[in-house]
Amino acid sequence: MSSPLPLALVQAPAHPGRDLDSFASDLERLARQRPAVRLFVHPELHLDSPAPGSGPDAGDATPEALAEPLDGARDRRLAELAGDLGVWLMPGSLYERGGDGRIHNTAPVYSPDGRRVAAYRKICPWRPYETTAPGNEFVVFDLGEYGRVGLSICYDTWFPEISRSLAHLGAELIVNLVQTPTSDREQEIVLARANAITNQVFVANVNAAGPTGLGRSLLVDPEGRVRTHAPSAETCVLTDVIDLGETARVRRYGTAGLNRPWDQFRPGDATLELPLYSGRIDPATWGAGRPGHACDETAGTS
Repeated sequence: MSSPLPLALVQAPAHPGRDLDSFASDLERLARQRPAVRLFVHPELHLDSPAPGSGPDAGDATPEALAEPLDGARDRRLAELAGDLGVWLMPGSLYERGGDGRIHNTAPVYSPDGRRVAAYRKICPWRPYETTAPGNEFVVFDLGEYGRVGLSICYDTWFPEISRSLAHLGAELIVNLVQTPTSDREQEIVLARANAITNQVFVANVNAAGPTGLGRSLLVDPEGRVRTHAPSAETCVLTDVIDLGETARVRRYGTAGLNRPWDQFRPGDATLELPLYSGRIDPATWGAGRPGHACDETAGTS
């Protein structure tokens, strides 16, 4: 049984140069102003964007120069900050130097007891513009008593397989961290709603504010309705209280009381080959494990 989740989507410009002191000060202020909030979410590369005026050729502004091992001093500071404030913290993604030396765009998550509980490496860097190495694992984690959350970063949202895989792994909320300053922000907003509709999950799409990004962050419910949104690129904090158990209701009774895609394929239906993936949809396992899914009622045949 999930509990109501008060959350804050922080649409803000990046803190350049890994300015953890400034970030901590801002977060402490937000936590004082919004004491009921349990989860704070920040945009992509919120702590690892180049300083204003540094230019794209600045040697100290490249991913290679900014990257640090995930398990380092920065990680300990962020974990301690979450623990001191007693909140769930997504500080935005960071440049991570992996054990093999490759650089990843990685989103860590910290719990109220001061631990890193998850870290996701962006699977789809925006090529050819982004040079980070792609990740190869889908990441979901349990957000305490509130429910299960899946992670994605910016361009990942353009690939429906990523959101579908997170939903298959039990995500009831997909958090998509974004740093988009380009004209395709309009399409990203459509995709946020589409991913919520087709997977019947909450989607939180958190973009940077100007001048880092074009803003227009939004929170979408499992039926594709926008619960709250930022109308512009101005700095703002979107707050709401959601119940991740709503995903189970929508999947059981249908979007608008009609559509139940997780019940589309059933044991006994013909197998659908998927040549694009050298794989297939097996009706015997379609939707298995989804909260409120009808196959749960016929366990043993699913």
